[in-house]
Amino acid sequence: MMNDLPAGSFPMVVRRVLALALTLSLPVAALATDAPARHDVSVLHCARLLDTAAGKMLGETTVIVDAGRIKELHAGSVDIAPYKDAAARAGGSFQYVDLPDATCLPGLIDSHTHLTFETSPTGYADQFHWNTADYAIRSTVYARRTLLAGFTTVRNLADGNNESIALRNAINAGIVPGPRIFTAGKAIGTTGGHADPTDGYRMDLAGDPGPKDGIINSPQDAWKAVRQHYKDGADLIKIMPSGGVLDESASADNPQMTLDEIKAIVAAAHDYGFTVAAHAHGAEAIRRAIIGGVDSIEHGTFMNAEDMKLMKEHGTWYVPTIIAGKYVEQMAATPGYYPPQVARKAKEVGPIIQATAGRAYKAGVKIAFGTDAAVYPHGQNAKEFEYMVQAGMPPMFVLQAATTHAAELLHKQDQLGRIAVGRGADVIAVPGNPLDDITIMQHVSFVMKDGVIYKEAGKATLQ
Repeated sequence: MMNDLPAGSFPMVVRRVLALALTLSLPVAALATDAPARHDVSVLHCARLLDTAAGKMLGETTVIVDAGRIKELHAGSVDIAPYKDAAARAGGSFQYVDLPDATCLPGLIDSHTHLTFETSPTGYADQFHWNTADYAIRSTVYARRTLLAGFTTVRNLADGNNESIALRNAINAGIVPGPRIFTAGKAIGTTGGHADPTDGYRMDLAGDPGPKDGIINSPQDAWKAVRQHYKDGADLIKIMPSGGVLDESASADNPQMTLDEIKAIVAAAHDYGFTVAAHAHGAEAIRRAIIGGVDSIEHGTFMNAEDMKLMKEHGTWYVPTIIAGKYVEQMAATPGYYPPQVARKAKEVGPIIQATAGRAYKAGVKIAFGTDAAVYPHGQNAKEFEYMVQAGMPPMFVLQAATTHAAELLHKQDQLGRIAVGRGADVIAVPGNPLDDITIMQHVSFVMKDGVIYKEAGKATLQ
């Protein structure tokens, strides 16, 4: 920042001028508090509707959306004339969307994304050429692609320099289209660990990142890092208690945080109203994270029976990210796509995640849908449904994992994950019945978020 004045030190006259300018810039509707409410009404006629809370597929259903919220649900079709007339009288718009042979579902939730970057054979070199703005601008493309794939909400679990916080704010302000974002900002890890942004750098560039950069080496550092995230405007905390695949260190699964460090992060996070997601591949790192009180385990590649038992005892969520494991295994066979040590780790981890996810399901571990988007190209998130079914999970379960389960993980189960009267209108549609063929989730034809239609008849409606 170029401003030399500390916060709150603007002269009074400057603050008054700024306040006046802001007031004058507001739309008239924002100032006229007694103006009648505008009603923008949409009537969606669905061949089927998935009741994710009950775990049932309903038949022909009509969804009435008014001012961005679900106002009514009716079995069968309805006479649209009264709704059209009511919208006209209130000065609002009206649209009727017929979705023959389509299944309507709640907007999907991906519990593990990275919207500010994407896999590339030049990615390890790009970090020395690109500025934060380069990643931020590209993130708007990835966000739009994710929304059009039917994912109206995501958890963004780490970025490079808090770009995802700016992206979240821009989406919330209606500046760019994208999913509703709950972001962790920078990940928190230890020196040389999976979150250390300088792994692989030569000595004169590596420096010594600290808590402000998300790198801790003590419980005291942990508290400072969490408080910095609160200051930065993060929504939750992401930690790295084990090694990872795509960093340039040697191990994918060794423990990289002490139990005391994890407990300190969780204590600080819960003080500030944050949940904690833990990237963890190795069994010991998973054990420490569960005992330390984290809310979810991400990846969990080498999770063992003891870990699964602990997760059930502690109520810890599991986010498998099978697609990421399969993609890195595939790309590791492409010469030069990854540095040698990354390719080696990808070949170790990739083949294991799917089987682990299947065992966790059979053990009764709570599972939420998540993909690690960015490790594979954005927009292909729904491929995870197919992989989860292949792992032995029923189609209804995997659809609930991306709706009601993921909403519960976010602590937003009263707002997201269901199509219900009074809730925000996040509705998507796919051609056919996903309970018969889960792969049709990769062909979302209709997307509505907060009552705004972003995709209809398979084509984007807002450019």
